Amino acid sequence: MMNIIKITDTNIPELDIYTRIPERQLLTINEPAPGLFIAESFKVLERALNAEYKPVSAVVEDKCLEEFEALISKMHSRISGPNALAGMESAVSSPAASAVNAYSHNTLPVDFPVFTASSDVLDSITGYHLTGGCLCAMKRKELSSPIEILRSSKRIALLENIMNPTNVGAIFRSAAALGMDAVLLTRSCSDPLYRRAIRVSMGTVFQIPWAFVDYWNVSGTGWRELNWPEEGISLLHEHGFKLASMALRNESISIGDLRLKGEDRLVVALGSEGEGLLTKTIDMSDYVVKIPMAHEVDSLNVAAASALAFWELGR
Repeated sequence: MMNIIKITDTNIPELDIYTRIPERQLLTINEPAPGLFIAESFKVLERALNAEYKPVSAVVEDKCLEEFEALISKMHSRISGPNALAGMESAVSSPAASAVNAYSHNTLPVDFPVFTASSDVLDSITGYHLTGGCLCAMKRKELSSPIEILRSSKRIALLENIMNPTNVGAIFRSAAALGMDAVLLTRSCSDPLYRRAIRVSMGTVFQIPWAFVDYWNVSGTGWRELNWPEEGISLLHEHGFKLASMALRNESISIGDLRLKGEDRLVVALGSEGEGLLTKTIDMSDYVVKIPMAHEVDSLNVAAASALAFWELGR
């Protein structure tokens, strides 16, 4: 059973990952192994568990504990095989950085610490009102390779220099809902597993494949870095993709142009909130695409534009 602990001291080191360690540090807290992220709300947590991310610890509002236990029980029932209920050594007495233990891919830990408290105490821990009932620290996976995504996809969203986690989360949600097969990002984008990006996406970051297009781990040889956009766009072309960049230029074609729908493999590129796509990216594109506007409006927020683009160009 779970190791349920009533919070009596909010300064214990096991709560540091929720209160005192910045998200950027959580990303690298277990280097060279993958770091941690925080899932917030039961819907998000369930999607993360379905994607086989493993919990390290959780913070749950008292009145939501029964719901949390029911979710974990349901997830155990979905896992087949003799190791389904295998436990792991409790992380209660360990500092945050050493709280993660290794366990098999098909095993959900049983005795990870679950800290409970009233809503007021949880608000004091998080610094805001926790509406989702729970937070769960989870272990990241190794980054996926863009090569795998390029080989298995037909329609891909590409995010360049989008640094607002709210926009990243919203774009992921639209991509998952509106027919895109995967998402690629440049390393300059906000991390899709930052708490706000996950929350805004409603956990769809766990439902659609994604990778960084210009940085990934090549098994046995270490990290590979590509120069974006030159080498990155060449990689797209090598795998048979045409690049459609969302941008306003004299040569831009309408998003309803039938040539776009006729492409077998298409990458739809979206740029940063203020500057848009890099000039070099647009210059190297196969298509430059615009969304027709009324009332002399020149552009939409990138998240809104992505939804329209994916609806029109997704399968």
